[in-house]
Amino acid sequence: MNPAHTAGLRRAIGLVQATAMVAGIMIGASIFVQPSEITGKVPSIRGVFAVWLISGLLTFIGALVCAELASTFAQSGGVYVYLREAYSPAVGFLWGWAMFWSIHSGIIAAVSVIFARYATYFLPMGDVLVKGLAVAAIIAVSAINYLGVKQGSTLQTIFTIGKVIAIIFIVVLGFGLGARVPQHFVAGDLASRDISGSSFLLALIAGLFAYGGWHMVTYNSEETIDPRKTIPRALMLGTLLVTICYIAANAVYMYVLPLGTVASSTRIAADVADALVGFGGGGFMSLLVMFSTLGTVSGLILCGPRVYYSMARDGQLFGWIGVVHPRFGTPHKAIVIQAVWSSVLVATGTYRTLFTRVVYTEWIFFALMAIGLFRLRRRCDLTPGYRIWGYPVLPALFVVSSLAIVANQIVSSPLESMFGLSLVLLGLPVYYMRARKKKEMGHANH
Repeated sequence: MNPAHTAGLRRAIGLVQATAMVAGIMIGASIFVQPSEITGKVPSIRGVFAVWLISGLLTFIGALVCAELASTFAQSGGVYVYLREAYSPAVGFLWGWAMFWSIHSGIIAAVSVIFARYATYFLPMGDVLVKGLAVAAIIAVSAINYLGVKQGSTLQTIFTIGKVIAIIFIVVLGFGLGARVPQHFVAGDLASRDISGSSFLLALIAGLFAYGGWHMVTYNSEETIDPRKTIPRALMLGTLLVTICYIAANAVYMYVLPLGTVASSTRIAADVADALVGFGGGGFMSLLVMFSTLGTVSGLILCGPRVYYSMARDGQLFGWIGVVHPRFGTPHKAIVIQAVWSSVLVATGTYRTLFTRVVYTEWIFFALMAIGLFRLRRRCDLTPGYRIWGYPVLPALFVVSSLAIVANQIVSSPLESMFGLSLVLLGLPVYYMRARKKKEMGHANH
């Protein structure tokens, strides 16, 4: 093992910061911009509430699965570590491979571009400048994380507190001033539309994606104080907090606006603001989305490099990627390569293809992770600090939900799905070529 790895990461993340990481990554732009994705598929007041609640409960179950695994394995890397232990290093490598080249880096690029596009409300910019601002945001947040996990987690906590306060403000303002609206929770013409089982499933899938990112706090286990207790608690508290925020926000939207307006709106928070206080909602919503998306970028940049650090420490990536900065105590080179690749995806615009075609494959790994829990339970050498309530029913339910997302994507977009799956599986020959090279070098040294 490289001596630089043995120096270790610094423990600076407590329960508040870890919970903020969970909630801050999950709360992105969609809750402020486009709940129409769900409302359009389920044109019913009760149906919309059901989708957000069920999506939150399924996310909470996934968090419970992660909580038991996090209380069992306290190494940095999260899902990568769980897949490695449950199956093989090859499966863990595929997760990290997909994360770096497409899923995680693609999300960083996509969310940073959303941040930059909403900045054009205040400062008109062309496409080149939008990309430049997105790259600048990635570099700036990466630099803060480079300087220490305490700085990065503090920044994430500030953003999360701001997001939650913004949602509380919308809820209080909505129910307060919204009393002047003649009618509340009005379905209008949409009430006559039938809701099919497939429509409800599609809405549920959209809801689950809106809750995405809950697992990423597990990447920072070695920088978390008492991770076997802190991370499970943060996962549960964070997902519950987000579920409450999402349901409350949607309640206000439907309290103030007719369901048809909610279903067609692409800037719902602004439309609610316009209805309550008059014109000016565009600026309000733009600031809100910019703040929220920058907070999500902060959380993503904080978490991702810990997976690459863990993989390098296991010898699955170049050793220099796993080097810890002697002064700042961060995997600084992993932070740099993540920033560089995410910036390349922004500059070239290729993140659109990667994100839309590959992001669904994340749910294959989530299903494998939950199945892995069953496998790991059989090992007598493991002693989890927390055991999931409702085992084996709840983990099985999460497996079914994850596979339903995958099946829906394959059926609805078979060519794009095959592209995404092929890109992930391309990591297998890379893994085995590297493993063979390591084996040959080992024989040569002997």
